Formats: sequence, structure tokens, C-alpha cells
Amino acid sequence: MVHRKFRRLVQRGLITEAGLDLAFGESGSSGTAIEDVLIKRGVSRHEVLLSLSEFHGLPFVEYDEEIVVSQAVTRGLDLQRLKSALWIPVSAGHGRAEVIAYSPDSPATVADVKKTLGVDDIKFMVALPSDLVRIIENHQDLNPGLPPPAGRTSLAKTRTFLANRRTLLAFYRTELAKGRTGLAFLRTGLSFITITVLLYRIFGLGYLAVAEVGLLLLGVAAAVDGVLWYFPTRRYGSKRLDCIQTEPGWGATVLQVSEPGMEPSFTRTDEVAEAPGLRKDWDSLSPVMRRRFLASDRTDMAEERTTLACYRTAMAKARTGLAFSRTGTAFIGLGVAFIRSFHAGPWTAFDAALILAGALMALEGFYWYIPGRSAGVEGLASIRSAEGRSTIWDLVFPPRHKEPDPEDFFSNLLPIKEGYAPGIWATTGLALERTVLADRRGVMARLRTVMARSRTGMAFIRTGMSISSVGLGLLVYFGAGSLAWTVFDAVMIISGLAIIADGLYWHMPAERTRRQFPYCFADVEITVPDYGRPARLWRKAVFSHDDI
Repeated sequence: MVHRKFRRLVQRGLITEAGLDLAFGESGSSGTAIEDVLIKRGVSRHEVLLSLSEFHGLPFVEYDEEIVVSQAVTRGLDLQRLKSALWIPVSAGHGRAEVIAYSPDSPATVADVKKTLGVDDIKFMVALPSDLVRIIENHQDLNPGLPPPAGRTSLAKTRTFLANRRTLLAFYRTELAKGRTGLAFLRTGLSFITITVLLYRIFGLGYLAVAEVGLLLLGVAAAVDGVLWYFPTRRYGSKRLDCIQTEPGWGATVLQVSEPGMEPSFTRTDEVAEAPGLRKDWDSLSPVMRRRFLASDRTDMAEERTTLACYRTAMAKARTGLAFSRTGTAFIGLGVAFIRSFHAGPWTAFDAALILAGALMALEGFYWYIPGRSAGVEGLASIRSAEGRSTIWDLVFPPRHKEPDPEDFFSNLLPIKEGYAPGIWATTGLALERTVLADRRGVMARLRTVMARSRTGMAFIRTGMSISSVGLGLLVYFGAGSLAWTVFDAVMIISGLAIIADGLYWHMPAERTRRQFPYCFADVEITVPDYGRPARLWRKAVFSHDDI
């Protein structure tokens, strides 16, 4: 009976009985459908389709992107399962259905259709297995062989989760900035309190007592306000940040949300071996297939921007921690100065408390600094790795971006069909425009990360200068009379200088990078595409740097 299915091919001399037997043998050993084996051996697709149509006595359907099944029909159906069952409904309702199937005479297929659609009367059409799979994949918005997460709706959902995470990270950075501002209030208040205490301990109560009390109250208010700003920040700063990025696959692997929720995680699907070859043949892809690849590209770019935002947030934590260390260093310096300036007495407990509080603050600040420093190292490594990868320019515009290859120009004709309206090309052009802009946003995100590394380096320098200044000030004021105190001062000076050197190591390369990019200085010029007109007639919107 199986051989009877292709009797027409033998009768027309398109294949011999022996050749048909060999084809069936190859199909059984490889697991490939017999129809695909026959086409691979040179039999025309339409001849194979006509054989199936004649055998089943049914009209045949060939894959075309214009075959569109209403979502009202496919809603609620497991399309991934139908790819294995090899059937899809075209219409269904009122007890009747039109169905495209590979084995319309199979009792199992008939029973499956009736049970799934809840119908009794079925009108079948026949199709090749590969065509059926492509019809179903087209309704999943997938390119050949790609998994369900590669659909543009799924990719848009993933990008939305990534955008939400970037918003959350921006919120964390804002809170950390508030914390640093609060620590500035705290240091200012501490300065006022110190001046008041020092005046009182030197001169006692006098005619300036009213001014001293006012200065003390102002200092206490600033210090309390700073603490109130800082403590909420500490809660956000204690959150662990996972900045790991998956390896972009340019369509061969697809980013997906594996555990959607308050803290979604992102993983990649298994690699699709056919995807790189399909993508390489870019000129032969239909507009819809191109848009699917471009949507995957934008998702990969969104992941990189999110990862870089995570690194910037970790570095912001380090800067906040260093601000806390500077505040703690100020406490330590004041406490040590008071102990060394005044004899032991009731105030000694206060001086010791200043030193202890300062030491705890400095230690906590450096606890924040360590993961931030690691983020700076990893962020720079991520940027350097990205600079060595292919870009959208390499993949879409190779003749303009690299040394031309004759095959880039003449390999295939554009897949234009008679029914295509200009709008479908305009939509693809807009998708390409969005992808190119996403690539540019990625470049600017890398620049922002380098600049964040530079700011963190400057925070290292400020912290080192604070530590060295305290040590140097104590050494100059009190001299080197005491060996223990001299060693203490020297340790502070050397530690501060080491941190300054580390800060310069972070800052100087970033300063060179900043000079190479025009974003901070030049006017911004954005082309407004109008795909109904030649590109030379497109308008441009110019934003002056002064306006921004």
C-alpha cells in the first residue's frame, strides 16, 4: 500500500521500482519522511504532491507564508504537538472542520482531529510533512527548526522582562545615589559637631556658646538626616546582583525567560544547527523570516544592555560603600586626633566611640567595595569580549562593512512575489532600523559602563586621598615622637596611596575611551525613515548638545 502511494511516479518514469525501494530504505534508516527523500533524489515537489493527491483523492496544499489560519481556530491548540501529529485546522465550527493533514486516511489522525476540535464532519486536504511543519511554525511565528521561544511574541515578552530588570536596576542606582547624598549630609553634620566639640574642649563655655549650640544643633540635624537617607539604601545595597550574561547566538540559540516572576532568570535554548546557514543566506529570506531573526538580535542586544546595567549598579554600590568608608575614615581621624590632643578624661570614651564607629563604617564600606571592584573588572572584560564579536553590520550589510565577496552581490535574487505590497518591505525596514538603533544603544551602554568604571576609579581616588590625608595630617601635626602612632600614620598614608593608584588604573583608560566617542560633545542627528520615498529624501531631526 505504501508503494501504491507513489505509483504515479513510477508510471510517469520519474523513478524506478528499485529506486523507490532504495528511497524507502533510506527513509527508514535516517528517519526522514519518504517524500523528502524523493525530493532530495531529484523528484519534483509538485510530482510528489500530485501523487499524494491522487492516492488520497484529496486536493493538496503547498507551504506559503500567505496561508494564514485565524487565531480563533488555533487558539487553545498545542501547535507544538500538532507538529508531531502532522495536521492543522484551517477552519472549525458547527460540527465541521477543514484540516490539512499528512495522513488523512489514518484512523488515529481522524480520531485525534475529532477529539481535539470537537467535530464529526471533516474535510481533509493533504500536504507534505515538511510543508505541514512549516505551516504550523509560521503560525507560531518561527523560522524553520527554531523552538517556540524564537517567536516574535515570545521574544518581545523576554525583552519586556529585560526592560523591567533595567528599570529595577536604575531604581537601585537612584537609591544608592540618595545614600551617597545622605552620607555627604552625615559628613557635613559631623564637621559641624566636631567644630563645636573642639571649641568647647579648648575654650569651654563662653560668650560664643550660643553660636556653638546652634552649630551643634545644625550638625546633629544634618547627621540625622543623612542617616535617614542612608539606611534605606543599605537595604537595597545588600541585594545580591547576578550579572552573568549568556553567550549571544545570532539566532542559532534563543534567549528565553525560564522562571518568570519577581526575579526572572534567563537561559538559552539548545543550538539549532540549521540556523546559521539559514541566516547566512540572508538575501533569500522572506521579509517575515528576516524580521524574526532581527527580533532575536534585538533580544540579544537587550540582554547585553541589561548585563552592563547590572555591572554599573554593582559599581554604584562600590561608590556608595567607599563614601561610607570616607565617612568612617573621618570618624577615625577625629577620634585619634582628640585622643592624642587631650589628656585622658570623661571625653575619652567619646573619642574611643568615634574611632570604633569609624572603624565599623570603614569596614562595611570596603565590604561593599569588593564586589563592586569585581563588577568593574568583569564589566570591562564583557565590553572587550563584545568588541570582538560580529555585529548586525557584519550579518546584514557584509558587502558594505567588509571586503566585498562576489557571492555577497550575486548569490540570490530578492524573494519578491507578485502579491507583496510595499508595506511588507517597509515593516522589515523598520525592524532593521530598530535593530541598528538597538546596536547603537548597546555601544552607548558600553560607553556608559566605561564611564561608570571611571567614576568608580575617581571614588577610589577620593577615598585614598581621604585616608592618606588623615594619616599625613596626624603625622605632620603630632610628629613622629611615638613609634606606634607613627606606624599607624604611615599605614594610613600607604594604604591611601595604594587606593589612589588603583583608582588611576581604573580612571585613565576610561578617560581615553571618552575622548574617542562623540556622544558627549557632538549634536545628535536622527534620520526619520520613510520607506515610501527614496532614502536621499528622508528627513533628519537634529538635537543640539546645548538643547539636550
